[in-house]
Amino acid sequence: QVQLQESGGGLVQPGDSLKLSCAASGFTLEDYTIGWFREAPGKEREGVIVISRHGEITYCADAVRGRFTISTDNAKNTIYLEMNNLKPEDSAVYYCAADPLGIATMNHLMYDHWGQGTQVTVSS
Repeated sequence: QVQLQESGGGLVQPGDSLKLSCAASGFTLEDYTIGWFREAPGKEREGVIVISRHGEITYCADAVRGRFTISTDNAKNTIYLEMNNLKPEDSAVYYCAADPLGIATMNHLMYDHWGQGTQVTVSS
């Protein structure tokens, strides 16, 4: 059974950094396309950064390029999202997702497995 559990969210100030974790179980990370998505109040869920199976391809939203990085620790079966220079517009519930897709996609509808989400609030 595929399970995902996010942690690490919180309230930070603009310019701060935050690292989210997603503990995965029931599957092997490198065999799945995995990604981070976010959903702000009143907005559609959007892709932040995704990485294909075996880490071959990575896609990143323009709004976070150069500030956010995805990484994995296969030994711990954990996915990370490192966020730097956070802005108020980054405030959202952040979700990790996984699917045995053959391609990387930022379309959240293509992912079958989701965590429960973790709140990130950027405010002064």
